[in-house]
Amino acid sequence: MRLQQQVAIITGAGRNIGADIARLFASEGAKIAVVDMDKGRGEAIAFEIRASGGEAIAVVADISQGEDVKALVKTVVEQWGRIDILINNAAIADNKTIFTITEEEWNKTLGVTLTGPFLVAKYVAAQMVQQGHGGKIVNIASTSAYQGRETAIAYTTAKAGVLNLTRAMAVQLAPYNIRVNSVSPNRIGSAVGKDEISPNRKIGNLVGRAGVPMEVATVALFLVTDDSQFVIGQDIKIDGGFSIKMA
Repeated sequence: MRLQQQVAIITGAGRNIGADIARLFASEGAKIAVVDMDKGRGEAIAFEIRASGGEAIAVVADISQGEDVKALVKTVVEQWGRIDILINNAAIADNKTIFTITEEEWNKTLGVTLTGPFLVAKYVAAQMVQQGHGGKIVNIASTSAYQGRETAIAYTTAKAGVLNLTRAMAVQLAPYNIRVNSVSPNRIGSAVGKDEISPNRKIGNLVGRAGVPMEVATVALFLVTDDSQFVIGQDIKIDGGFSIKMA
């Protein structure tokens, strides 16, 4: 088991990519804090992990709010005494244009999708520094960070911010032996904020099918193990070759 006795916080872990990362990390021996705004979803994944012989707790937190994040970190440390891994996965999408999005929708999308990863990393990294053993942080970005879209102006902006947040964090946290990287999925599982996989989602990659959440989970696992100890501040696209094609 490659994550034996390590403690991992995974945000947005109640479904889709976050849920499969939680399942995979637990199977590798990690103790999992399943963080989700939906109490039922989070508890379901935590129960599933425990039923399979792993250790997990469900924590409800609004990651866009600093006090919620502080409480999250406190809960995990009280439960297991340390934090070794953070997966910043939680996000929401606006699916609006510059003309149709409201200021409230803009602020909410950036609050969860960009400010949230910043806040969770800020307080988790402080705990990692205090522990003195380093740590690993993986931010879930998106191929939407690299291009404009006809809709989702706030989401694309936020995910672009996640990319440079990753680089800045990597530079600032490297002296503490905290490695920070990101991954950029495309058309993986259900759309952001959705439970069901739409049969009408366009697939424009080189593989000819949509990706599945476990394909992101396995790359995230690589980034939190010693197999990737020389990988810092990078973004790995998990997109079936979508991003290398000309429009």
